[in-house]
Amino acid sequence: MNTTINTPAGTPFVEVTREFDATPAQLFKVMTAKDLVAEWLGPRELEAVIEEYDVRPGGKYRYIHRDANAEYAFRGVFHSVVQDEMVIQTFEWEGAPGQVCIEKMTLEPTATGVLLRQQSVFPSVEARDQSIEYGMASGVEDSMDRLAELVAKEG
Repeated sequence: MNTTINTPAGTPFVEVTREFDATPAQLFKVMTAKDLVAEWLGPRELEAVIEEYDVRPGGKYRYIHRDANAEYAFRGVFHSVVQDEMVIQTFEWEGAPGQVCIEKMTLEPTATGVLLRQQSVFPSVEARDQSIEYGMASGVEDSMDRLAELVAKEG
């Protein structure tokens, strides 16, 4: 199954969709379990260190992706969490402080599994475009592929 990344020109929006061979409950569990996040989040070539991942309204997260040359830290706050259905959170790359985006992830049952839809709103078109320029698409595609593999394994 393919990941679709839609970045409409001239807007601060990104929409990612991917269908998974799982139930909403299975996908939600793998996406939100602190001990599993490092196994799917981010590009394959980077190590993920999850410092905090408290998926509840008001809960925070912070993680670091690293390789031999650099570290990239990300953080945010979970605003709304509906078990097996939806998560709304902020997202900030610490390398671009103040460029916080809002993300809404929904899990929609389909005839063959579950559709993950992630909608991100950046503070400006420039911030969105910079994120794309820094390789967001390849990181998202790797994450979605790794998430599908983990869901199949954890099933």
